[in-house]
Amino acid sequence: MSTALFIIDVQNDFTEGGALGVDGGAAVAAGISTLLAQHPNAYSHVFASRDWHDAASDNGGHISENPDYVDTWPPHCIAGTPGAEYHPALDLSAVDVHVRKGQGRPAYSIFEGTTDDGESVAAVLDAFGITDIDVAGIATDHCVRASALDAVEAGRHVRVLADLIAGVAADSSAAALVELEAAGAEIVEAAQ
Repeated sequence: MSTALFIIDVQNDFTEGGALGVDGGAAVAAGISTLLAQHPNAYSHVFASRDWHDAASDNGGHISENPDYVDTWPPHCIAGTPGAEYHPALDLSAVDVHVRKGQGRPAYSIFEGTTDDGESVAAVLDAFGITDIDVAGIATDHCVRASALDAVEAGRHVRVLADLIAGVAADSSAAALVELEAAGAEIVEAAQ
């Protein structure tokens, strides 16, 4: 049995002061770093995803100058900009697999991205024999939700680390956790 950690979109644009910053984003970055420092052997592999949108397009309608904040969003995580970079409180030394998603189209789940080598996340999980996945990151009600649901759908045992996530809104984040639990994910604290 091999366990991976998914760190979802802990980027400057999704943390306080960013284009789509959420409250608690910086604390999530620091908390994930603490978890990895205190439990260096807890995970056989650590994946980190980033939104990585093209500057010269609307990315399949994902980015809009008049966003509805449901299907369209203001410009964020544009490839090569400071907003697309990982938050500085996130220690990347334990990350084995970097995943970029978006790249010209809407993408919420880590499974919609590719590694730096162009491989799908599903293929990498299979190659590493990953059976269990812990999920942390931003935002609970969007990319964390989509990534965890896809991990369950891919047949993995999934735990969402409730103390290492931050959402856009309290109601939609709570609803996402209920949905994830109903789909078969466990909602736990990182210390468990």
